[in-house]
Amino acid sequence: MTAEQTAPAPTGSAPTTSDATASGAPASGATAPRKDHRWITLAVIALAQLMVVLDATIVNIALPSAQQDLGFGTDQRQWVVTAYSLAFGSLLLLGGRLGDLFGRKNTFIIGLVGFALASVLGGLADSFGLLVAARALQGAFGALLAPSALGMLTTTFRDPKERGRAFGIFGSIAGSGAAIGLLLGGVLTEYTSWRWCLYVNVVFAVLGVIGALVFMVKPPKADRPRIDVLGVLTITLGLVGVVYGFSNAETNGWDDPVTIAMLAVGVVLIAAFVFIETRVAHPLLPLRVVLDRDRGGSFVAIGLVAIGMFGIFLFLTYYLEQTLGFSALQTGLAFLPMPLSIMISATQIGGRLLPRVGPKILIFAGGLVAATGLLLLLRTDLDSSYAGTVLPALIVIGLGMGTIFSSAMNTATTGVARSDAGVASATVNTMQQIGGSIGTALLSTIFADVVKNSLSGLNAAPTKLQQAQATLDGYHAAFGISAGVLVLVAIASGLLINRQSVRLARLARAGSDTTGSVPVAAH
Repeated sequence: MTAEQTAPAPTGSAPTTSDATASGAPASGATAPRKDHRWITLAVIALAQLMVVLDATIVNIALPSAQQDLGFGTDQRQWVVTAYSLAFGSLLLLGGRLGDLFGRKNTFIIGLVGFALASVLGGLADSFGLLVAARALQGAFGALLAPSALGMLTTTFRDPKERGRAFGIFGSIAGSGAAIGLLLGGVLTEYTSWRWCLYVNVVFAVLGVIGALVFMVKPPKADRPRIDVLGVLTITLGLVGVVYGFSNAETNGWDDPVTIAMLAVGVVLIAAFVFIETRVAHPLLPLRVVLDRDRGGSFVAIGLVAIGMFGIFLFLTYYLEQTLGFSALQTGLAFLPMPLSIMISATQIGGRLLPRVGPKILIFAGGLVAATGLLLLLRTDLDSSYAGTVLPALIVIGLGMGTIFSSAMNTATTGVARSDAGVASATVNTMQQIGGSIGTALLSTIFADVVKNSLSGLNAAPTKLQQAQATLDGYHAAFGISAGVLVLVAIASGLLINRQSVRLARLARAGSDTTGSVPVAAH
């Protein structure tokens, strides 16, 4: 059992679940999921999460074909990605709180239906503007869906052993969805049309809605306090500023006035949001959720991992396609060993060991293992073989990532009251989104600077070989920085996550539960 399930709740927080009843007994006055439906519920939740995660990369694969078909410029292409990330990243906390207030099953279904309709709109788009609008709608409904999915997982699995296995599966999906998106995008783009990279979401959504209606329990009635409107406005606009600022830095540089202004405004508004949350009666994000050491350390680890992952997906994709000459489909297949490695690590290592050793050791070890895998990518050359160079690195990276995701996501949502589960889950997704935005902008800038510096000393126009070598130097810089970020994941877990987690887990397994808590029903 994890520490948070037995430790006293932070001041002002609601009590947590008792594991005496978590194995199946419902709370008085609430509806708990039938035990034989828990794992079917997990499958439905994982399917929805996969749809949201893979959408980030599946559309990237389709972009060149969409650009040719709709006739928009390369300078406009980034908006197909940015529109989604702006809406998704800025609305996550609101989406999580709406799930807390109106029932996560309800917001889960609405998010699925809305995401599917937005995907159809994007697939039918006959203009650049309509495609961008559809992507923004996808992001908005994704911000409602993603926290609801993780929140339901949090409140459905309370027994530590079941919870470890469930979060192992969920973490493997979260960590490997981007790679699966590359593969699926390559298949659909090569054999059908770029539009099917959007239409395919309808299949996921239909299966998810049917599963939710049949197997997920009816949410119990809950108090519905007023929404923190001022908090919603400040954090939404603040996150828009931060995400847009980093996106603008990727294309126009860090010294661009728009970049500086958006980042400055975003930081000020986020600071104002934190101040507001200490003053309002019903905060959008109760600070007790993030001030817990274990959860706070897990949030930091999740954000840093998102930065490091872009060194893998973004630049390794470029390396495989532009340097080794892989097709989109071959690139997708080339990434396949990593999600398989993540799944094995998340379910068989993280899921099984977390209740025994706690998150501190697992996240620390996972960060170092994943960093080692990225350092192996420094062996890549202009004529490297996939099997001898790239494949071993992907397997090692996957082993580390799987351990991090399963442990950090579990810990980040453990011990929160049912009324805070949605917003805690939204914070997980927000950290991933902000980390991804930082990683894209930071690593893209470093890559461009290294390539430029590598070619700056030439007296004539660079040859193809010189250009290729300079590009490879840029890839190596991105891989090295990403490895350093993953070392920071290990350091952060060591410094921030509670050293008593293992001891408390042992006490919990021995049956010590002094919180006087009540069970939490699936919602």
